[in-house]
Amino acid sequence: MGKSLAYKIIEEHLVSGTMKPGEEISIRIDYTLTQDSTGTMAYLQFEAMGIPRVRTKKSLAYIDHNILQSGPENADDHKYISTVAKKHGIYFSRPGNGICHQVNLERFGVPGATLLGSDSHTPTGGGIGMIAIGAGGLDVAVAMGGGAYYLSMPRIVEMKLKGELKLGVSAKDVILEILRMLSVKGGVGKIIEFTGEGVKSLGVPDRATITNMGTELGATTSIFPSDEITRDFLRSQGRENDFIPLSADPDAYYDEHLELDLSSIEPLAACPHMPDQVKSLDEIGHIKVDQVFIGSCTNSSYKDMMRAAAILKGHTVAEDVSLVIGPGSKQVLKMLAENGALADMIDAGARILECGCGPCIGMGQSPKTNGVSLRTSNRNFYARSGTASAGVYLVSPETAAASALKGYLCPASEVLSDMSVLDIEMPDIFYVNDNMIVEPAPEGNDVEVVRGPNIKEFPINHALNEKVTGEVLLKMEDNITTDHIMPSNAKLLPYRSNVPYLSDYCLTPVDASFPARAKELGGGILVAGQNYGQGSSREHAALVPLYLGIKAVISKSFARIHASNLINSGILPLTFKDESDYEKISQGDNLEICDAVRKVKGDIPFTVLDKTSGYEFEVELNISARLRGIILAGGLLNYTRERSGQ
Repeated sequence: MGKSLAYKIIEEHLVSGTMKPGEEISIRIDYTLTQDSTGTMAYLQFEAMGIPRVRTKKSLAYIDHNILQSGPENADDHKYISTVAKKHGIYFSRPGNGICHQVNLERFGVPGATLLGSDSHTPTGGGIGMIAIGAGGLDVAVAMGGGAYYLSMPRIVEMKLKGELKLGVSAKDVILEILRMLSVKGGVGKIIEFTGEGVKSLGVPDRATITNMGTELGATTSIFPSDEITRDFLRSQGRENDFIPLSADPDAYYDEHLELDLSSIEPLAACPHMPDQVKSLDEIGHIKVDQVFIGSCTNSSYKDMMRAAAILKGHTVAEDVSLVIGPGSKQVLKMLAENGALADMIDAGARILECGCGPCIGMGQSPKTNGVSLRTSNRNFYARSGTASAGVYLVSPETAAASALKGYLCPASEVLSDMSVLDIEMPDIFYVNDNMIVEPAPEGNDVEVVRGPNIKEFPINHALNEKVTGEVLLKMEDNITTDHIMPSNAKLLPYRSNVPYLSDYCLTPVDASFPARAKELGGGILVAGQNYGQGSSREHAALVPLYLGIKAVISKSFARIHASNLINSGILPLTFKDESDYEKISQGDNLEICDAVRKVKGDIPFTVLDKTSGYEFEVELNISARLRGIILAGGLLNYTRERSGQ
């Protein structure tokens, strides 16, 4: 029996463990990336480890999230990141150079390599055949220091593609169709590997869109083969030497098999407020649109921008629509400016944003009250846009551009009489100028690391107590996202390095009184439904609850990255053994875990007593012995220090 591509790359990088689904393994990390929303904390943690220089092949720090500078906080963080990067051997991508995933794909991605990023959409790198995984900042800091990355060996799922997409249907519609098939938790514990004849019809930007939003499936990562299409892309970037052919064996073994006919897909949209609430445009109908955003790490490539420009050319944006466009990188923006496509966009009435994440993360361009916003980004979680009452729909660039012209949701075919204009030919040579990438100082330098007044110490837990007690401060439903736990918007993003400030906003979308109650009671316990913590890799969704004294989260299930971040913070991530027990717990109940150390070690059954009702129920801690050790130590930083003797 042959091997899948994902299996081969993991095997090549395996440090420890057995590659059986569910077993803990560790892998060597070749490259890391951070962005400024998560990077400040990651580098503070890296400094706390006391390692003088990164030990990866290359580590990169991008500034792309917090680029709206309405006060000194963001600029101060950028100065800190630039100086800590220069000191410790990290390449620094300056503001304006572009979105981390787009620039990394263009300039640094290498087929067959491993990439760990402190951003949940790091799997974008799977579009060129990388094992690219999103993680919390502390995991990335450990990898930068040369440490292995630990994870449960995923199940590898074959997604066989056949046929070709019709003009007017794009890669965004492909991943929306897969989300409709599998749901936002359908990829948990899995790697989605794309195979089949249909792969050859998709360019690297298309593949990257699909692997980017594989994150919304809950997948560990997604991956395409590295083939002649990959070679052409790397050659156009002046990086053909980075190419190696990679694919699954003809008789490769997969844990699951799925199939998708690309020719059967129609233009789709994800309806509010979840990426898997997918319907066809016909099903939704001609709803009035107030705002359109084309961009984000999902759909800001040259190809995406050119298709949008082709639709907009010679037309005018509808009177009641605000259209904003954010190219993904300086490279893309420069090429659009030179070939006239940027002028076509501007002439149509589009507002051009700088190369960054922008509206995708609520950093500007919030819709009006009760507005309908079409976005080519990857998430439409409640209130993520910055306007809680808005309805955000996720669509392709083609649908977005056409709808901006018509003023209502519609496919490109309602605007274009000649659909062949969407058949964009990729340039043989892309514009390449890496002058916005700052190289680190030589080893042994004396660079001063500059810390602004907004940078505060991050909370560190203590070793696990024998008894864990607390009130159920919140009882939550299914699919609570990291945007619920630690909101991310233009007002709060500048304070990502200030946990005490952020604590006043923790879980406020669920209950505005939560922070005050948590502080008054000195912390407690959280209870939730399925898929708790889906969404971003932001470890602030664990660090801020830690600061507020949260000792444990009991849920029906967890999203992968958030569970890891809770463990890294020393917070117990417990799951109900019998999900019906969820119904028997009420907010305000007092819970108690006696003999907590023995229970975490696995010596005795893990029971929790509801002292309010007198009911005792069993929970599970389905983690490895190493992760149990991290919980016992009070988090990964303590655990690492103990093992290094610091």
